[in-house]
Amino acid sequence: MKITKYNYLIFSVALVAVALQSCKKFLDYQSPSKLNLEQTFESVEYTNSEILSIYNKAAGTQGFGKQLSMVLPMGTEDFFMKGVANWDVNSDYAVTNFGPSPANGAIRGSFAQLYQGIERANIACKYIPQSSLYTSGSAEQKRTMKQYYGEALTLRALFFSELIKYWGDVPAIFVPSADNPDQFFSHVDRDSTYKHILNDLKVAAEFVQWRSDLPAYGSFRLTKGAVKALRARIALAAGGYSLRVNEMKRRADYLDFYKIAFDECNDIIKSKQHGLNPVYENIFKSLHTSTKFDPTYEMLFEVSMWGGFNDSDLARVYGVFFRDSPTWGSGGGGSVAVPTYFYEFEKDVDIRRDVTIAMYEVRANDFKNALTATTLNCGKYRKSWTPFNGSSTNLQFGVNFGVIRYADVLLMYAEAANELGQVGEITPLSALQQVQKRAYGSNAIPITPTDQGGFFNAIVKERLLEFGGEGIRKADLIRWNLLTSKIEETRVKFTKFAWGAPTVDNPYANISQYIYYKPTVTFKNLESKIENTTVDQYDGYNNTYYTLSTVVPAGYTQKWWRREAGTYTNGVLSSLFINNQNTGYAGRFEANKKELLPYPDNAILENRGAIKQNFGY
Repeated sequence: MKITKYNYLIFSVALVAVALQSCKKFLDYQSPSKLNLEQTFESVEYTNSEILSIYNKAAGTQGFGKQLSMVLPMGTEDFFMKGVANWDVNSDYAVTNFGPSPANGAIRGSFAQLYQGIERANIACKYIPQSSLYTSGSAEQKRTMKQYYGEALTLRALFFSELIKYWGDVPAIFVPSADNPDQFFSHVDRDSTYKHILNDLKVAAEFVQWRSDLPAYGSFRLTKGAVKALRARIALAAGGYSLRVNEMKRRADYLDFYKIAFDECNDIIKSKQHGLNPVYENIFKSLHTSTKFDPTYEMLFEVSMWGGFNDSDLARVYGVFFRDSPTWGSGGGGSVAVPTYFYEFEKDVDIRRDVTIAMYEVRANDFKNALTATTLNCGKYRKSWTPFNGSSTNLQFGVNFGVIRYADVLLMYAEAANELGQVGEITPLSALQQVQKRAYGSNAIPITPTDQGGFFNAIVKERLLEFGGEGIRKADLIRWNLLTSKIEETRVKFTKFAWGAPTVDNPYANISQYIYYKPTVTFKNLESKIENTTVDQYDGYNNTYYTLSTVVPAGYTQKWWRREAGTYTNGVLSSLFINNQNTGYAGRFEANKKELLPYPDNAILENRGAIKQNFGY
């Protein structure tokens, strides 16, 4: 038995030579002679089909359509899933609250699918360089085959980086399973795997062309900017902290990895192939439809979703909550914003707040109902931005997931430049302020400290505001070794946000315990800020920022706000949301234990103990 049992069938020419997955365990294989792989990779068309089959393994609910985008990376200061009193270790919320079982379906499914993608990439990475088209074809054939080879190398690197992100040291398999003599696979030191995939990405960046040379690729397939950006992100992870047995450590030569990130981001900035979308909301609208609202190509790479197993749950499960809407049907509401995250954005100035956090749900008659402080949803994914409506039978909505965008390039550049004390095409402050200026529009941007530590803290804050709900924050905090302190800091904020908390040093002291609203305003699918601010709340949107009377105004309905998070009675805090292990925020997090996930139980079983369970599980 192998680490992954996986069947690869390459169909005849009539079936376009697409590789399909069977439902067996995860690197079962058939002999290459039976697969006719050599013939497959002697055709540009069929090679393209094989490359598309690798992209396929990034999609779907076990890929970036759900687990890798929202479940596995959630649980920090932006979004998470609320637990329940009757705790279930096999649920999605158990993952976001740091208490999953090794048998958890999200863990099993994503681990297996990533290795399935790696197997497909390994086959392409072996046979493309052996192809006569690659070695002695026409100039155009050589160029195209090198492009495909670079894409395969990059996708394999992406899949391995996701495995390391969540499981640490994992089996590192860089040849097709049919060529591997090993029967059982054990962990490989992550530093070795990082070195391999960073070298692969360096090669890939030489072969893959820039966006302007491949206009048909858009952001759905990998171009040079995306390869370089992913190499920068992986380099920062490789040079960052990670859990090694029971201690958070990072390499002594971590600055070498910051230099890789700096160089790659500097190249992208110099290329002028990508820029910031002038309208922040349009970045995410573009993920929902074939119509693109991204004239500056901010999105460097997005995973394309389509029907069936390759669709996504981003709008159906995690986005704005539509509940029995006659126009939009039902969907969304699965993830909730950490209540204090709302207050991290500067009031009435930072346009990202109203895009990132939806303050309402859409109910009967398409009326908007105000939400409580602990039920605010992620606004970057919305069924109403898709072509589907209430009459659609499709239960998912083809919403793509943005893997990396130019704002990330600018902030990685600023971080690396600050750490190295180096300046390239632009200053690190300029890179940071480009992101801030879009967010603040005509308003004054924050004053950024110029010392190294102060500037780093500004980057930490800016990334929280810029990438909320995009599955980035947990990995950032882990590589900075800030996950524990930020979870603890957020819990302290919750205790201050609870109603009746001491007012000393309490930024939430003047915020109301209630809000009042009327469910009489129709949702019209307008700009995010307009939809948020036109919920019929007493005294408008402002009442989430200062104290209101406890007397319910005539005609309005009362909802809890600060009181929803918890209440102090005689100095004792009562809050299921704050201090209950099952229902509370990050309720089962343990420092130096839960920064990584448990290995799936079936992977351990199938490898007869060659894989040892991660510490703490």
